[in-house]
Amino acid sequence: MAAMPLITIITIMTDMALLRLMTWLSPAFPVGSYTYSHGLESAIEQGWIRDRASLADWLGDLLDHGGPRNDAIFIKAVFDGHDIAMLDEMACAFQATLELRAESTGQGRAFMRALRQVWPDPVFEANGERAYPLAVGLAARTAGIAPRATIQAYLNAFVANLVSAAVRAIPLGQTDGLVVLAAFEPVILASTERILSSTLDDLGGCAMMNDIASMLHETQHTRLFRS
Repeated sequence: MAAMPLITIITIMTDMALLRLMTWLSPAFPVGSYTYSHGLESAIEQGWIRDRASLADWLGDLLDHGGPRNDAIFIKAVFDGHDIAMLDEMACAFQATLELRAESTGQGRAFMRALRQVWPDPVFEANGERAYPLAVGLAARTAGIAPRATIQAYLNAFVANLVSAAVRAIPLGQTDGLVVLAAFEPVILASTERILSSTLDDLGGCAMMNDIASMLHETQHTRLFRS
């Protein structure tokens, strides 16, 4: 059997990594992402989010000033080689509410459990429980996936999950949801470029309305979502 050209091997490895990243961040991956709304449900209950425009404004603020931005910085920090245990403590500390922390740790725990069962690796065995962005960053780094692609996919999955929650909870039409997703394509690309030049010193946020919505959700009488 003839040896496979090096360029072909590299292409296969790149394609395999891309498929793996899409699998990890798809709605079908068993982390329970569809059960979380990141405080969105209470914002809808309060009337702060009521249509496509207000949803887009809310998501834009989150990407610029909220948790997803910090998550992406933590993913980059994993690729930069920072100590995972230290990053995990920081990632948990930067969650403003009990529910947001449970959202991150719960998804991270489920993510690592699935990795160990399907893609066994000593790195995953040594990291049993990590906050969600750290779990994703660790998996992508181990698989040789580029940080840019990882951050883009992570932010896109976050936006897609909240759009899906809004479609169910507002309710919002499927087409309106897709319009929001399409509008965020350049936003996610621009956000990723800013994150790639960031450091841990850039961590922080001021998405206070989202934090308040998350706090209200902890005692909301009727809930569809866990956060």
